Amino acid sequence: MVKVLGLGDNVCDIYLNERTMYPGGQAVNFAVYAGMLGVKSDFMGVFGNDAIAGHVKASLDAHSVGYSHCRSYAGENGFARVMIVDGDRVFKGSNKGGVIQKHPIRLEKEDLEYADGFDLIHTTNNGFTDDLLPDLHVLSPFVSYDFSYRWNEEDRVDRVCPYIDFAFLSCSDLSDEATERLCGKLHEKGCGVVTATRGSKGATVYDGHHFYRQLPDYVIPVDTMGAGDSFATAMLVTILKKLEEESEANWEDPEIRMKILPVALKTAAAFSAKTCLIKGAFGGGVQVPDSVYERVYKDLS
Repeated sequence: MVKVLGLGDNVCDIYLNERTMYPGGQAVNFAVYAGMLGVKSDFMGVFGNDAIAGHVKASLDAHSVGYSHCRSYAGENGFARVMIVDGDRVFKGSNKGGVIQKHPIRLEKEDLEYADGFDLIHTTNNGFTDDLLPDLHVLSPFVSYDFSYRWNEEDRVDRVCPYIDFAFLSCSDLSDEATERLCGKLHEKGCGVVTATRGSKGATVYDGHHFYRQLPDYVIPVDTMGAGDSFATAMLVTILKKLEEESEANWEDPEIRMKILPVALKTAAAFSAKTCLIKGAFGGGVQVPDSVYERVYKDLS
């Protein structure tokens, strides 16, 4: 059975206009979405010891996502402030990961042995995991990394791309030509397959040999939170499932990628569209408790 690991950030997205917090974070979203798509998934990250951390853990339990190799420290868990404007999520700041800033993940021997048991490890620009990539690269799983909007940070691109098999970028403002140049650049830096998600323009994918394009499945969104994460997860999980079905298939073969990628992209578009029809990244909202309310709202005018 396919097994995947979400490594890095966890937060609660706190919706200011309704005083509700939803579990999330790119690595958590990946793990939960992967479970929804029928594969075994775990999360590995850093928790605080407050009500926000408690809600994320409860949500992982509810979705049967393991987190046995997580760390916990005294202090704030990560949170992000959010407003929904015409169905689109607009971020209004965050505490930048909370305790993970002072206590980033460090992989011990047993952690690396644990991580080596997965088929793919997905991490992100928000997870304070960039320094871990060289060690992950030599393990057997594929490694995937979500740059989000931070693909224009040259130092990040240089230190990340040599160690990853899949890159995801958010670049809805770029033209078709600029998107293709960007994908080519990251591939030249060492990344195997580069996927640029572009909102209503769909996705552009480059594998070093061919460009692939996928239009979105259009829906009237309730909330776009998690749309990019769900697209990436469904694409990756579909690739892994197809490779498992065809045990002799070699992902390094361009012909195999030409066979699998169009199916993976179509599946990703459909799954991402469904995500836009629920509140939060994957639901699970609860009222912000009084113990959290003051520190979340205190800086807002």
